[in-house]
Amino acid sequence: MNAAAARAHMSAPTQLTSLARKAAAAHGLDPALVCAVIEQESAWNPWAMRYEPAFFTKYVAPLYTNNKISASEAYARGFSWGLMQVMGQVARENGFAEPFLSALCDPAGGLDIGCKVLRRKLDAMAGDTARGLLAWNGGANPAYPVQVLARRAHYL
Repeated sequence: MNAAAARAHMSAPTQLTSLARKAAAAHGLDPALVCAVIEQESAWNPWAMRYEPAFFTKYVAPLYTNNKISASEAYARGFSWGLMQVMGQVARENGFAEPFLSALCDPAGGLDIGCKVLRRKLDAMAGDTARGLLAWNGGANPAYPVQVLARRAHYL
């Protein structure tokens, strides 16, 4: 484990790991895998958020330019939010109905929708964890599954 990974693992708050394990169990997921995804995605920062311009252009802009959603909602859908860094658009597609996507930074709600989406990605890949993780990450980083699976052992 490198120094950054060790710091992230050491800083994983017990309350958050407990919530992550509960959300994982509720969705039939390996709790250690969910914790590894969280460490990889946000280093356990529930307030993490990142704008993804390529995602926005491909998946959200057409909704906005066709007046289906407001500008604020559109740009919020182009961000990844919270512990699992769920894209706003993906959260909406999977039933996240809170009025503001910033609610994905609430650990319980963000973990619930994140685990729901991760379960769907794994199911779509017939349970192949590496392929499911690639689908979760959007496939842009071919090393993503190896990186997450290397972190998984810290949570067994």
